[in-house]
Amino acid sequence: MATAQQIRNAYIDFVLTNDSKPKSVYSFAKKLKITEADFYQFFSSFESIEKTIWFELTFETFSRIKAQEVWNQYTSREKMLSFFYSYLEHLKSERSFVIYSLKNNRGKFSTPDVLAGVKPIFENFAQEIIDEGLESGELAERKFFSKRYKDALWVQFAFILNFWINDDSEGFEKSDEAIEKGINVTFDLFQHSPIDNIIDYGKFLSRNGMFKEKMGL
Repeated sequence: MATAQQIRNAYIDFVLTNDSKPKSVYSFAKKLKITEADFYQFFSSFESIEKTIWFELTFETFSRIKAQEVWNQYTSREKMLSFFYSYLEHLKSERSFVIYSLKNNRGKFSTPDVLAGVKPIFENFAQEIIDEGLESGELAERKFFSKRYKDALWVQFAFILNFWINDDSEGFEKSDEAIEKGINVTFDLFQHSPIDNIIDYGKFLSRNGMFKEKMGL
């Protein structure tokens, strides 16, 4: 009987060779010389294989970067930069499949189904980093908006992935630049700014009944 890894590898080989999914689980299992029951012991569909592959690639990246001795010394910004640099490096080993999977599962206005398992674990990872930044004061606590920080990082995740699969620069250096600029701009928005100081000052004046006095009212 084939293992989950053997089925996974055979599926990748099939879609990259034929640029399409197998016509049926039956025909795919027959080619592997296993029964349909053997296939269903590990996967419910071809889509579930792709979701599993994406989940594994993402989870493995989290595990690798968190195992680094320097990880706990990083700022929130540095942790997110480290993730994306490491993630694209990890995806290189499966680049042909990544391109196939994303280009064949694109949705116009929604997350591709194959990333359904990735989104929650990425958002949990992002929220951990955001919470650390809020606690340390690196990031600004903003009513309503700070709860949406993880959504902004998910947008960056989708953008960087799409940029990378279309990047034809040497060593994917443009993708590295996209990570640097995109994450830095995003975290600049998360941090304290002059606008925050103005808002805080307005709150202070309002709390102390000084706003009307200063406005000559």
